[in-house]
Amino acid sequence: MNREKVNAFFARIPRNIVILIMILIWVIPTLGLLITSLRPLQSIQSSGWWTFLQAPTGSKEYAQNCASCHGEDGKLIAAADLTNPELIKQFDRSVLLLRTLREEVNGQPHLGSQEIPSAQTAADIVVHLKNISGVEKRPRLTLDNYVDALMGYRGTRTYAIDCAAGTPPLDINCNLSDLLNPRGMGRAFINSLLVTIPATFLPILFAALAGYAFAWLDFKGRMLLFAVLVGLQVVPLQMTMVPISRVYAQLGLNGTLLGVWLFHTGFGMPYAIYLMRNFLGTLPRDLFESAYLDGASHWTAFYKLAIPLALPAIASLGIFQFLWVWNDLLVALVFLGSSTPVMTYQIANMVSSLGAGWHLLTAAAFLSMLLPMVVFFALQRYFVRGMLAGAVKG
Repeated sequence: MNREKVNAFFARIPRNIVILIMILIWVIPTLGLLITSLRPLQSIQSSGWWTFLQAPTGSKEYAQNCASCHGEDGKLIAAADLTNPELIKQFDRSVLLLRTLREEVNGQPHLGSQEIPSAQTAADIVVHLKNISGVEKRPRLTLDNYVDALMGYRGTRTYAIDCAAGTPPLDINCNLSDLLNPRGMGRAFINSLLVTIPATFLPILFAALAGYAFAWLDFKGRMLLFAVLVGLQVVPLQMTMVPISRVYAQLGLNGTLLGVWLFHTGFGMPYAIYLMRNFLGTLPRDLFESAYLDGASHWTAFYKLAIPLALPAIASLGIFQFLWVWNDLLVALVFLGSSTPVMTYQIANMVSSLGAGWHLLTAAAFLSMLLPMVVFFALQRYFVRGMLAGAVKG
């Protein structure tokens, strides 16, 4: 018995290693994205996200070259208190610091027997001195990137700094109305909700009705029509862009939310009907026959029996459709464009044509991930059940 347990344990090791590697492949980039989105611009530009786990910039260099005389906190020598901002302002560049380090103090070399640090080391020490003195304090983590992305801020500093100084850009009001800035992720978040919620609800509604009809109503050509619907899943979405766009132009639907809702509903229906029909077809036939014998109509059986029992499939379908529409860029770009920018479209607009604002991409990307993650984890227990439901032979 013990040998069987040992063999079973070692047999699981390759599988567990593969699962662990897959988890790390997903978790590490996500962790890096999150940490980068919370770092100040200067830190993002100067080092990778993994350096967040290390000591702050310059602290190690300061400890090696200066801490023995000035103390770990920089306050050991009262006449040269390194936490005094007025003193540190005199050494705002590494060249000025190096010049001071080369001067003698009481007839002795400033650093004694130590070598004069390199220019890069001096620059790192300057960063540390500015930080501990408050001249240019750099927090290790900040929400400025998220605020700038939400408000659609475009400037040389940050939204908080410019608003506090009273020098915001012309399109910034420094109040909650900035959340509706057409260039911000706040406005794009609302637009994405306006697109995604109806485009998720409509396919589920129509698919539930059609799935019930295919599963429990007997009409001529039922299987042929169902086979055609299943076959429509192989039609590439891109093939229909031009003809549907021309039809929309004639109907005045280009640039409207209704046009996007209809497009996503149409392309979501084949798979949705396939899943709902197969799930509803597995429900006990005796249950529906008993309801019909008691005088229930098909409508009563649908909303009092079929819908409550099909909640796992409906939730699974909701996950698929919500994630598909929320992460869509092509349809929103073609039929909405800049008139009603969604989050996937707005992320690309965070960066100007000259490359400015690229540090906001991480915060914008993480903002776009939050709601899908909430939806997925809230309904994940239905995910596998829904996938299996779509594979059941009815």
